[in-house]
Amino acid sequence: MESRTDLNTLTEHVFRTAGEHGLWQPHDTIIVAVSGGPDSVALLHVLHRISKLHVPLNLICAHVHHGLRAESDDEEKLVRRLAEGLGVPFELARIDVPSYMEESGKGFEEAAREKRYAFLHETAVRRGAASIALAHHADDQAETVLLHLLRGSGLAGLKGMKIKRSEKNVELIRPFLRIYKTDLVSVCKQQGYEYAVDSSNFSTKYRRNAIRLDVLPFLGQYNGQIRQSLVQLAEIAGGEDDFMERAADRAYRETVQHKNGRLYFEAPSFLALHVALQRRLIKLILNYLSAGSEITDFHKIEWIRQTMIQNKSTTWSLDIGGGLACIREYDKIWFMHKPQEQSKSYTYELQAAVPELFIPEIGKRMTMKAQSPHDPFFQAKGEACAEAVFDADQLKFPLTLRSRLPGDTMKVMGLNGSKKVKDIFIDAKIPPSARSRIPVLVDGSGNIIWIPGVRRSAHAAVGARTISVLHMCLEDAEAVEQL
Repeated sequence: MESRTDLNTLTEHVFRTAGEHGLWQPHDTIIVAVSGGPDSVALLHVLHRISKLHVPLNLICAHVHHGLRAESDDEEKLVRRLAEGLGVPFELARIDVPSYMEESGKGFEEAAREKRYAFLHETAVRRGAASIALAHHADDQAETVLLHLLRGSGLAGLKGMKIKRSEKNVELIRPFLRIYKTDLVSVCKQQGYEYAVDSSNFSTKYRRNAIRLDVLPFLGQYNGQIRQSLVQLAEIAGGEDDFMERAADRAYRETVQHKNGRLYFEAPSFLALHVALQRRLIKLILNYLSAGSEITDFHKIEWIRQTMIQNKSTTWSLDIGGGLACIREYDKIWFMHKPQEQSKSYTYELQAAVPELFIPEIGKRMTMKAQSPHDPFFQAKGEACAEAVFDADQLKFPLTLRSRLPGDTMKVMGLNGSKKVKDIFIDAKIPPSARSRIPVLVDGSGNIIWIPGVRRSAHAAVGARTISVLHMCLEDAEAVEQL
């Protein structure tokens, strides 16, 4: 990789990178995170130079005092002097990392990062900033990729950090992400920029330091360009991950449907997708239902996918954790928030036909109307309405509309003998989730004479000698209210 040890060359490189990735617009307010190290010191100088020579920018220098090292006070003074010397407003935060570690149960690196970014975001909001500039460079990128690789990451992790990324309505920008640290240190020395050296950077008790000080030099014995190779991997993985994300978004739009807060797709459509898109589609669905909590657990996603492609049963259910469930009902695979375990039992006894009966347990209503067999029946009301007609004189009252019970059987019209209601549902491919909302109608002799929308029995069939017809209709109560 070419050396960029000259300030002009470095400035031009950053200016081109900004244009390529749209890092800023003229007069943007940018929060520049400055720790006092050579990377962030160079960043503030370069952005200040660009603001004077190329594009007017409103820079804010933001520094975090962690209070953990003796040098922290000196670093604060150094950064404050730097900001004042450039005429850049200075923002300071003193954070108590140990207290936050105890409160959150997080390790030092994660706790310090969260508190630091919280301050940067708060400053960005207060100052009306469009972006937060971070001094991450190519060596940081190489370390990040290797860290993710060791954790077992996919493409999303191997692409490392992005030059520009939105977070909490603010852009995080990294103008130095293609510049190596030696170039930044060289520019600081050439220009006489004062900077601090963080002694904690040499402690291998922190994972990232161990990667930088031990692992990368070890791997360098086998590949003298290991850092460049990892940065190149991040570039390639980033482009391919972006391509796959777009393909997954397209597959989502073409395949996934929404219904009452649940998501579903047709099983054959899913199985026809490439394995890579199958995984990403599942991940997109889980992230959608998890309301912003990104799910990246490969093992969970693969377990769900393997169940879909290997389980030959047409109906099954998975508790996938996080209050979510994945359910297959014949050709449809549903993802939803796990329904509460409750079975609503109900019984309505009718001594005579009634014009209207509401069943709130299932959100339905039943209407009954006596007619002459020569009168036209009710007009069909579409799929939402289940209808049946009976010979009124042959019906044995009282009629009972109730929830289904285990072992229920019905003498189906056109068949000899009786059949279990459960098997009738299976034959009709009624999804298990819909069965609890289908009642059964029982006559005075205890015979199930109708399963609305599914089948009716041979009892009280309308024939040539029928004088009076009882027409019944079961429909959604919500549909009635909308009429």
